[in-house]
Amino acid sequence: MTKILVIEDNDTLREGIVQVVKRMGHDACSASNGKTGVELYFSENPDLVVSDLKMDGMDGMEVLKTILKKDGTALIMIVTAFGSIEKAVEAMQKGAYDFIPKPFPPDLLRQKIIKGIELSEGRKKTSRLERENDLLREEISAGKAAGTIEMIGSSPEMGEVVKRILKVAKSDTTVHIFGESGTGKELVARAIHENSPRAKGPFVKVNCAALAESLLESELFGHEKGAFTGAIRQKLGRFELADGGTIFLDEIGDISATIQTKLLRAIQERQFERVGGESTIEVDVRIVTATNKDLEKEVEEGNFRQDLFFRLSVIPIILPPLRKRMTDINVLVEHFIEKLEVRTRKHIERVSPDALEALHEYRWPGNVRELENVIEHAMVFADGMTIEIQDLPAMLVGKKAGDTLNIPKGDRSLPDILEDLEDQLIRRAYRKAKGVKTETARLLGIKASALYYKLEKYGIEDSDARA
Repeated sequence: MTKILVIEDNDTLREGIVQVVKRMGHDACSASNGKTGVELYFSENPDLVVSDLKMDGMDGMEVLKTILKKDGTALIMIVTAFGSIEKAVEAMQKGAYDFIPKPFPPDLLRQKIIKGIELSEGRKKTSRLERENDLLREEISAGKAAGTIEMIGSSPEMGEVVKRILKVAKSDTTVHIFGESGTGKELVARAIHENSPRAKGPFVKVNCAALAESLLESELFGHEKGAFTGAIRQKLGRFELADGGTIFLDEIGDISATIQTKLLRAIQERQFERVGGESTIEVDVRIVTATNKDLEKEVEEGNFRQDLFFRLSVIPIILPPLRKRMTDINVLVEHFIEKLEVRTRKHIERVSPDALEALHEYRWPGNVRELENVIEHAMVFADGMTIEIQDLPAMLVGKKAGDTLNIPKGDRSLPDILEDLEDQLIRRAYRKAKGVKTETARLLGIKASALYYKLEKYGIEDSDARA
């Protein structure tokens, strides 16, 4: 419903305009002077203003100037006596959308109001498009514009994830994705959207951990003009922008109790009100959430609502960390080399065996995202078309990342150098075999009896297999 503010010092005319507005099916509020009218504008947030030009105290021109100074999008129509047409034209030059000369028939007033409502609706649509374009620019700048998404990996673990994605994508059921940071939760959310009937609709992401509570509520549900300091115009929330598509709420485990309550209603009823608004807004969205927290534990500790947890986890998808699907390393490395070729301005054709071994022996606490960063680092430092062990970050080429052989420095005899290298090779094989001596001997290509001798010679113990 459109709300119209009438500012007029003539009681009879003011009430007459209000009655016309109400008969048109709109809401109306009124003021008998300019100062009160300006105060009402910023407290009631009307869509249109109808203001008399000549009033005692603050006149119509001052009303126009004061409102537009704080809200440049305000729509104001000036009511003027016949002899003040020049002033009315001046008012339009200064930002009024129209004027109406006294006396005027109700039909003319209705036409002018309809014109204002059309302008208001047009601006709302423009605001929505601007917000959608802002979101699209965010996606493009991050290199993540919507498109066909492929889950990279041939391991059985990722095969199960892909099967689950394809099954759940066909429905509108709420999905919750759990996984450590860097495992690709957003990729899964996008894959669900892109393989669903909603694929042509918007995919809208919200990082719940990145915003304070007050900002997050406005970001999710939008706000009305004047809802709080700085809210100079109406803003559409992400739920509205996702209408007809999918909203992805990342890091859902970090939201406050207040937001949890409001989110529960939005999920249950697909209804909400903007901050500072009274009208209930209905949307058709599919909800996908993600977190790296153990929500069941959060529920037990009283940090997360149990009813919201049940609503979110109708269909859970658990993403395995990279260390539990190491067979995907090679295909991921190939993917990232191809992906990063333009950014790094390097053409890489292969990864050396030593470098590949270091990649396989690292534990990847940052998961796939960390692997991508490592490959970008290696490509930048590679001198030719091969990534060598020295091109990898230091954390991967140290002793805990694979025990690459360190050539002893200084004036040492050849036998001493060879013994040092043999010690390194045996320790590396012993770790790789997890302390199993027969497997260690097999990896080294020596007899078990020879291994026992060398283990004693170099003081290698069971604890070294866990180093």
